Amino acid sequence: MRVAVAGSSGFIGTALVAGLESAGHDVLRLVRHRPAAPDEAQWDPEQGVVPLARMAGVEAVVHLGGINVGSRRWTRRFKKQLHHSRIRSTTVLASALTGLSTRPRVFVSASAMGFYGPDRGREVLDEESEAGDGFLARLCQDWEHAAAPARAADIAVCHPRFGLVIGPGGGALKPLLPLFRLGLGGHFGNGEQFWSPVSLHDVVRALRFMIEQHGCVGPYNVCCPAPVSNGEFSRVLAHELHRPRLLPVPGIGLQIALGEASSELLGSLRILPTRLTEAGFTFDHEDVREIIRAAL
Repeated sequence: MRVAVAGSSGFIGTALVAGLESAGHDVLRLVRHRPAAPDEAQWDPEQGVVPLARMAGVEAVVHLGGINVGSRRWTRRFKKQLHHSRIRSTTVLASALTGLSTRPRVFVSASAMGFYGPDRGREVLDEESEAGDGFLARLCQDWEHAAAPARAADIAVCHPRFGLVIGPGGGALKPLLPLFRLGLGGHFGNGEQFWSPVSLHDVVRALRFMIEQHGCVGPYNVCCPAPVSNGEFSRVLAHELHRPRLLPVPGIGLQIALGEASSELLGSLRILPTRLTEAGFTFDHEDVREIIRAAL
């Protein structure tokens, strides 16, 4: 199968391209720089430029682009950049696909667990749960809506709502490892908030599932079947690193250091991958210990 991937140089995108190629798929990487390899094609979402000629015969398109929400403090300006980087690129790509003489069968356009809001306590959340409130919830709703042109053209649109992606060299584990390796790690706030992690390995497998399985459409929570408290996550991480788990990081300290973005660490989202498992997908890493071991 010929698959086009936007955001192919990111943490998830790099792993996805490798996974697709290892499975025998022909990958076209949509890049913003001048192409440096035969499998690259330049696009410019700001100018609305998409290389349609290079995309002839593409059966699936995956869009993973967008500025990292955790890359800096959430100032008003940065939140506008987060919104624009996702909505503009998704709208341009989804609209361009409708102009292909033979349209792709499926468009996998990223979303995130922020769809459900910053904090839902102990409520069990699946794809039928209502959207939450707050900046990320509104961002994710706009992000998913931006793919509307593709849906209107009868392209199957899938929205993987990523949980906390954990893998070697990046993702949610990256900022935690230095402290935990020094034996200085602890849980955040009271540690009772639910986290919904997923291994990078299973993220790639889930994206391939949406691409390869005919009939996939709509939102899919991409997180392991066993959400865990932040306290348990930190306990397992410290144990796997053979380090002690020290005092918790006070919630007020995170709020001062990170501002509004602290809600990502202190909020509770207990999310289940209901639609994926009902569709027949199985996770290789089903719980937090397996996820952390795979990353380490």
